[in-house]
Amino acid sequence: MGVGLPVRAQAQQGFISRKLNAPVPGGVAVLALGDADRAPEVSFLDRRVLVVREEGKQWIAVVGIPLSVKPGEQQVVVSDARGQRKLPFKVGAKEYVAQHITLKNPRQVDPNPDDMKRIEREMAEQSAANRTYRAGVTPSNLLLDRPVNGGRLSSPFGLRRFFNGQERNPHSGLDFAVPAGTPIKSPAAGVVVLVGDYFFNGKTVFVDHGQGFVSMFCHMSAIDVKVGDDVPRGAVVGKVGATGRATGPHLHWNVSLNDARVDPAIFIGAFKP
Repeated sequence: MGVGLPVRAQAQQGFISRKLNAPVPGGVAVLALGDADRAPEVSFLDRRVLVVREEGKQWIAVVGIPLSVKPGEQQVVVSDARGQRKLPFKVGAKEYVAQHITLKNPRQVDPNPDDMKRIEREMAEQSAANRTYRAGVTPSNLLLDRPVNGGRLSSPFGLRRFFNGQERNPHSGLDFAVPAGTPIKSPAAGVVVLVGDYFFNGKTVFVDHGQGFVSMFCHMSAIDVKVGDDVPRGAVVGKVGATGRATGPHLHWNVSLNDARVDPAIFIGAFKP
């Protein structure tokens, strides 16, 4: 596996490829890059992509596909000792269902001008955290643990959301309905890159797992970490709450890959070296 791979090199035979490959909007494309002494650099939509060795053999790119990407052919740019080349892959179609939510606070649907200034500032902060890319840091594991024990999945990923009848951005993570105060655990080892208390997301923590693989935890009642903390897998980063735009206690968990919000469920139990 490696030398002589076809140009269109999607969904090869390795374990990661079999478990993670879900090339749809909001999903993940696993692309074979071949064998080499050094990892190639890969980018998609001008964002660096996670590259790991699969089972100690070939290099693979684990590409996050934004919800906004249209089905059809896409391509990554690969840079290695041979130069630069484009590697195409196919994105399939996926339909996400609608969810209608009623909020009692109208400002959480139609923010006033002062709210909007705050929201714009906070969005810039959080966008920067999602763009975090630590080159040369390989995630210790592509398997992610469920960050809370018990409860139920109250909102899956990708829902087309309507608040008080008005369409807003799609649901970019998983919501777990669990009691307030439930410990929130880091689903993999990482470094805390941002903490804050935001208009929509409430008390929030971002953990960088390496190479653009980032978890975000929202609506917390308490934050137990600070920026710069190294957090091992299973470390408590805070507690479940209902801060920000929330109708009740729950954890909203986002996963970003190359600055694309992807379905965290893809990674739960996906791969353990």
